[in-house]
Amino acid sequence: MSRQNYTFTSESVSEGHPDKVCDRISDAVLDAFLAEEPEARVAAETFATTNRVVIGGEVGLSDQAKLTEYMGRIDDIARACIKDIGYEQDKFHHETVEITNLLHEQSAHIAQGVDAAANKDEGAGDQGIMFGYATRETEALMPAPIQYSHAILRRLAEVRKSGQEPTLGPDAKSQLSVIYENGVPVGVSSIVLSTQHMDENMTSDDVRAVVEPYIREVLPEGWVSGDTVWHVNPTGKFVIGGPDGDAGLTGRKIIVDTYGGAAPHGGGAFSGKDPTKVDRSAAYAARYLAKNVVAAGMAERCTIQLSYAIGVSQPLSIYAETHGSGQVAPVDIEKAIGQVMDLSPRGIREHLSLNKPIYQRTAAYGHFGRQPDADGGFSWEKTDLVEVLKKAV
Repeated sequence: MSRQNYTFTSESVSEGHPDKVCDRISDAVLDAFLAEEPEARVAAETFATTNRVVIGGEVGLSDQAKLTEYMGRIDDIARACIKDIGYEQDKFHHETVEITNLLHEQSAHIAQGVDAAANKDEGAGDQGIMFGYATRETEALMPAPIQYSHAILRRLAEVRKSGQEPTLGPDAKSQLSVIYENGVPVGVSSIVLSTQHMDENMTSDDVRAVVEPYIREVLPEGWVSGDTVWHVNPTGKFVIGGPDGDAGLTGRKIIVDTYGGAAPHGGGAFSGKDPTKVDRSAAYAARYLAKNVVAAGMAERCTIQLSYAIGVSQPLSIYAETHGSGQVAPVDIEKAIGQVMDLSPRGIREHLSLNKPIYQRTAAYGHFGRQPDADGGFSWEKTDLVEVLKKAV
């Protein structure tokens, strides 16, 4: 029996956090190549620090001339990301930051394992384990602590970019400690919010006066009480932010990107990777399956694990866990999953329509718990497998 009464904490970081700046640039590079060729291969990594952005990794297009052309666009892609995020600081400005492009053509030895051939289907881009999770504690079937941590920062970004709150800067972090009673989230014991501000004279109390109404607006009614402890900019002044304040790197916020620590993580990052890389596509598939299991009423909570070997098409294992909340045996869920979806890299990409330029939007505020977009973005958040899963069990 899982615990019913406890406090659980998750954090989120804003699009202006140094690591998220890097995730955004890496995914923007990916989208640019996928817009040119849906089968493009990309594994882009970005590093950012004071007045400097370095982009490395591998890319591949079938047309070598187009590959050369797109290599020349990387500088503009990175600057556009930095501008949209909102960085115009003296030591990190979209117009003056130095961009170094170290991308190179995909390794032939990696390609030979991934590419389809006469005697084999397309293989996984790497070995590894991937997890998906869903729970009924929010409408999005996500854990409440991470879902609302994201929501706070997304709302603050909206009012910053609209000009409604011009004193706020792009760099921010949130953290919520959520109280559970009888397994249901009922309140917040503490709220931590650190946000960059553009007015050097602002105190922590001044910043709280700006952000508190938006935090209360986002959280469910009654969750904030007189007992809730607030920590807003607890270290004091926070004017120097982004990569000028701390270096950033693609793929360092894997728990923020997924379930806030409420579920296992296989260790693979998402951003900058095309969907032949199962680190990304199989993690999306696992979330899709777990969400549909919960939406179908088979469990209140569900974790799905998939495992792969590089160059091998089908998953090596499928594991389901319902944490004592299941209406259907996990072994039957595992069998059903294998029946309702082709979990080869090609099968996942085709089922979820992943060969599209839909990834830049995932780089901040979580890859899960979002509404599916009309153009195919966040397709893994659909619950269109409910009926076929029911039939399969």
